[in-house]
Amino acid sequence: MASASSRRVPGELGEVFNRRRVRSLAGPRSFERGEDYARSGTVTKLRVTGASAEATVRGSAPYKVHLGVDDGEPAFSCTCPVGAEGSFCKHAVALAIVAAGPRSTRQQAAVEADVDVRTYLEGLAHERLVDLVLELASADELALARLRLDAAKAVSGPPPFRAFLDAIDGAFETDDYVSYREAYDYAERIRKVTGAVRGVLDDGEPEAVIELCEHALERAEDAVGSVDDSDGCLVEIAAELQELHLAACKKARPDPDALARRLFDWECNAGDLDVFSGAAHTYAKVLGKTGLATYRQLAEAAWDRLPALGPGDKRSYEGSRFRITHMMKGLAEASGDVDAVVAVLAKDQSSPYDFVRIAEHLRAAGRFADALRWAEQGLEHFGPSADHRLLEVAADEYHRAGQGEQAVELAWRAFEDRPTPSTYERLCTQGTRAGTWDTWRPRALECLRKDVARRVKAARTKGGSGPGLARWGLTPDASDLVQVFLFEGDVDQAWAEAKAGGCSWSLWLELARRHEADHPLDAIPIFEDEVERLISAKNNDAYRQAVETMAHVAKLMRAAAQPDVFAPYAAGVRARHKPKRNLMKLLDARGW
Repeated sequence: MASASSRRVPGELGEVFNRRRVRSLAGPRSFERGEDYARSGTVTKLRVTGASAEATVRGSAPYKVHLGVDDGEPAFSCTCPVGAEGSFCKHAVALAIVAAGPRSTRQQAAVEADVDVRTYLEGLAHERLVDLVLELASADELALARLRLDAAKAVSGPPPFRAFLDAIDGAFETDDYVSYREAYDYAERIRKVTGAVRGVLDDGEPEAVIELCEHALERAEDAVGSVDDSDGCLVEIAAELQELHLAACKKARPDPDALARRLFDWECNAGDLDVFSGAAHTYAKVLGKTGLATYRQLAEAAWDRLPALGPGDKRSYEGSRFRITHMMKGLAEASGDVDAVVAVLAKDQSSPYDFVRIAEHLRAAGRFADALRWAEQGLEHFGPSADHRLLEVAADEYHRAGQGEQAVELAWRAFEDRPTPSTYERLCTQGTRAGTWDTWRPRALECLRKDVARRVKAARTKGGSGPGLARWGLTPDASDLVQVFLFEGDVDQAWAEAKAGGCSWSLWLELARRHEADHPLDAIPIFEDEVERLISAKNNDAYRQAVETMAHVAKLMRAAAQPDVFAPYAAGVRARHKPKRNLMKLLDARGW
């Protein structure tokens, strides 16, 4: 009976992944390299079943590739970095070519999967088998380390863990900067070593695993600056090592005092990976009362050395202060004492948000009056416009206490300090909750108009001009008023303010979109200028957006009962930008 890999490739798979489609999916360069891979025999362990094919393709590392058909469309995946991004890589090309090739080619690719290696090894003479194992292990330092470990255990000798330490160093070593595309292979190399360390734990050597994990975590911290870790591979590896370290500690039960000191030192001096952050909580059962007492004693001593920061003091952004604070907060939370947590947080009152954190913690405990008192202290020190989160906490508590008008007064002070669309919206929110917005709104609009007029006058005196296109009067403008009326849903008034005082170009576009249904003729000139703005960027993506915007202009002209106007408009665009060949191709495709 023929093996699955030597059967004829199903018609649907062969049709979907035909040569022309594969070249289109991969692009010329990847297709050529995939052909080379297919010819050089790198496709192994091929299996073709139903409307799918999968194999291992050897590149810079072995990658697992899958091809399938999903509702008549190609579906594919590869574990290489390019495939992980969703692209049809050279390895997928190689599989497609081999899977769709002659039967002999497919049989050759599947030889590795069909050979019965176990039967072969069972038939070898003992001496030959020993020689073969040693020969293979000599090329794999991890395999050799495992053999040395097993040999030492067999004769009750000291475990030779130096080999594992060397393997860890080799796995993390970088000759140069590890780029994004190289990071996946780099991480897999490390995971091979950490997998071997996990095997040491399974073999009953938890004390050694603790040492190996800490050594690996040191190497991980050192490697951060030499690796593009955009996908978080090193972060994941550090987390895996910490989980393995914890598992080893649970089995080994190391001296709790010594462990607490090591964990505390790690947490205080950790690098970008934040190794052992929150260790007191994570290791609580392993540390026990003795270890936790040591940990607390170390944390409190470091805490006492930190100076208290009050309003106006310069905040220190040193990682050590942040970490010690985090430790003390965790210890206080573990005790269940709300006031102990507040005392920790209150040691830094240098910013408005510090008061927000205290108030939020008290609110979570149901101590609303205390939360309001802390919020009021923050407002007294920094003012209502310093941080909107502080204002919102205080306003919420005023409303809770039945003092809604005080919340509105607070929001008014913030708005008066900085009349902007955002402070206007917050004032509206508080006034609406208190039921007095109709009284406050005219006053707020008058204040905003005066501020806009003042800024416009000051800018014009200096000869300044705002962003946007000249034909729309985009000097220092009425953008704030436009935003406010758009927030209120009054598009007509927002349009009138823009026409009278100008606004930013992004607001003109938003106005056009929200105004076009009832007034297409008003919106058309704005979109026409947007077409010119996009074309001036001189790149293909902007050209595509420009053509889409022209299509929208055509739609508006039809809505305005002026469909014949579009042809001369499009001709004008062509005449002005004739040298831009890529743009002309896009216009040709539309028949304009």
